[in-house]
Amino acid sequence: MIASSGTVVSRRAVLRGTGALIVSCSLGPAITAAVIGRQQTANQAALPGDLAQYPLLDSWLRIAADGKVTAFTGKAELGQGIRTALLQVIAEELLVPLDRVTLITADTALTPNEGYTSGSHSMQDSGTALRNAAAQVREILLAEAANRLQQPIAQLQVEDGAVVAPDGTRLTYGNLVADQLLHVRAQPTSKLRNPAAFKIMGQSTQRVDIPAKVCGDQAYMQDMRLPGMLHARVVRPPGYGANLLKLDTAAVEKMPGVVKVLRDKNFLAVVAHREYQAVKAMRALAALAQWAQTASLPQAAALHATLLAMKSEDETILDTRSGGTRATHSATYTRPYLAHGSIGPSCAIAQWSQDQLTLWSSTQGVFPNRAAIAELLRLDPQQVRCIQVEGSGCYGHNGADDASADAALIAKAIPDHPIRLQWMREQEHAWEPYGPAMIAKVRASLDESGHIDTWDYGVWSNTHSTRPGPAGALLAAREIAAGYPPPEPRPIPQPEGGGDRNAIPLYEVRNAHVVHHFLPQMPLRVSALRSLGAYLNVIAIEGFMDELAELVAADPVDFRLKHLNDPRAVAVIKAAAEDFQWASRPKRSPGQGHGVGFARYKNLAAYCAVIMEVTVDHETGRTRVVRAVAAVDTGQVVNPNGVVNQIQGSILQSMSWTLFEGVTFDTQRITSVDWASYPILRFSSVPATLSVRLLDAPGAPFLGCGEAGQGPAAAALVNAVANATGRRIRDLPLTPGRVKAAIGV
Repeated sequence: MIASSGTVVSRRAVLRGTGALIVSCSLGPAITAAVIGRQQTANQAALPGDLAQYPLLDSWLRIAADGKVTAFTGKAELGQGIRTALLQVIAEELLVPLDRVTLITADTALTPNEGYTSGSHSMQDSGTALRNAAAQVREILLAEAANRLQQPIAQLQVEDGAVVAPDGTRLTYGNLVADQLLHVRAQPTSKLRNPAAFKIMGQSTQRVDIPAKVCGDQAYMQDMRLPGMLHARVVRPPGYGANLLKLDTAAVEKMPGVVKVLRDKNFLAVVAHREYQAVKAMRALAALAQWAQTASLPQAAALHATLLAMKSEDETILDTRSGGTRATHSATYTRPYLAHGSIGPSCAIAQWSQDQLTLWSSTQGVFPNRAAIAELLRLDPQQVRCIQVEGSGCYGHNGADDASADAALIAKAIPDHPIRLQWMREQEHAWEPYGPAMIAKVRASLDESGHIDTWDYGVWSNTHSTRPGPAGALLAAREIAAGYPPPEPRPIPQPEGGGDRNAIPLYEVRNAHVVHHFLPQMPLRVSALRSLGAYLNVIAIEGFMDELAELVAADPVDFRLKHLNDPRAVAVIKAAAEDFQWASRPKRSPGQGHGVGFARYKNLAAYCAVIMEVTVDHETGRTRVVRAVAAVDTGQVVNPNGVVNQIQGSILQSMSWTLFEGVTFDTQRITSVDWASYPILRFSSVPATLSVRLLDAPGAPFLGCGEAGQGPAAAALVNAVANATGRRIRDLPLTPGRVKAAIGV
């Protein structure tokens, strides 16, 4: 295990107590009954968060003889700040200082299997589990102290990692640790601390992952170096469906520093002592390789027509129709394929030694990735250890898992040496799984009072998850001779959904009909991208809400509030409107506009409202976001500054998608393979002001907020551009050329 300090800690060391002795308690029968209590009932009841999957407390928390705490989570730090937030949760419930807690994240040898770090589930699932586990451990230690001191529990206090008696006698957590493991099942309910007494949760705490990033220390997978490490590069085919016909590797094998050239059908790689030697050899191999190419991709100009013509598997996800009038207004919204655009190309390190593979990867799911790699190499999963190391950019299924597979294949061929494999920029852009292109069609009618009477909505989309688990999800598995076919694409079911995520409006509509048109055929390789289908669905719903409001000359904010009965939804919209000073905003003038967007992510996570002010240059078509205001309700707030970071990041990334981004291709290959052909938001386009108000809900469950801002921010931007130009543009991105065409300049 590679700890944050760079030291190596073995599982054996953890178990024997070197740096992290497992918590144990000597509980007499009476204390056991008092603390653990009603075990049969507890075992039958639902446990909070991911305790339901791993109910033993020692799966989550261990305490050393010196009182230091080691905690374990299967969730990964991706730059979203969960390492800091989870540390706060643990420290708060155990009443220990933050610097006394170490958190081990996403390691198949050490942590619980919490699946993927995705869908804004980290705090909701792992945070809830760790909070309840910490509270129960605190109560167990308190009971053990009462037993030793022969004092009633009610007379004892817990502070600074110790139990204190009325006479001042202190027993530290380290004093209370005994030889037995804390091998105790969790209870369905915990004695959680009162939010009014919080000292750590609810406070803005400096993120523990930031110093290394600011100081240029080892912060990312791309920074990692191991002794004796060799460098590898792969040569990918020039396009989808290409086959390697001919290659003479003799000249490349003689190049300086080259250790080995590997070829397995269409999988081609080179290994060298130094990184730039590997890069030069890769380029030489690419120049020598002769490929047979096929024109298998659709015509880009007719992409959405092509998708609509495909056979779909239709599922009605909402039907409350009971009559009503025929829809009188309709619209179609579209989005292109979107790349993750990770700033650092995907990277992994693998080492095969003594029939064991150790893999360091920026995967978002160490256990599913282990399963896929084991199948790819035809190994038992127990022969593979996968350790997550943060990558420089992800937020979805980018090339990280594929780079892991590349590194694993190469390491298996060159035992005992750590193999560092990094993709090139053009490989990342051309071969990562994109966020799917989508179409949303909506029709509605209004009654005499201006309420929505009928709502008919359909969304067309491929799957939004082809993540590993099966080996065929890995790119290399499709290139080697004894490979695996891609797994059959499947939709993600409601209530969270994939392409239909957030397709069900939160607004009150009497006669609603929503259909998910799932497209099994995938013209381009696609998978999960931050917020999945919610990005377009919220744009379409919120854009259409503005269109309907305009039909009845209603204020867009008032029109939304008129159709909401969820008080938390009403509160975030009102808070954003108040901070923006919506009621006193200037009247629309040519080139200047204001727009609002709202959603509750997945209709079950955080609430978010965003309001933007934009200017549109009619001569150039360039859109400039002047200011953005957001309000968010994410339940109990753990780290306010961390939540603000997440919403600000969501807004900026969503602006980038909406104004600039879209994958381009011809019939043979991807053509947007660099930052010139795939532009993203630059610093010059960042709003002058970007404020976020948090609506804290002390004591409420954690609600995931990592993706809550994507849809509302994009919707606010699309609506503001329509307000500024007097023309509604429903096809993304809102490029200058598209804006100019819409306004007839």
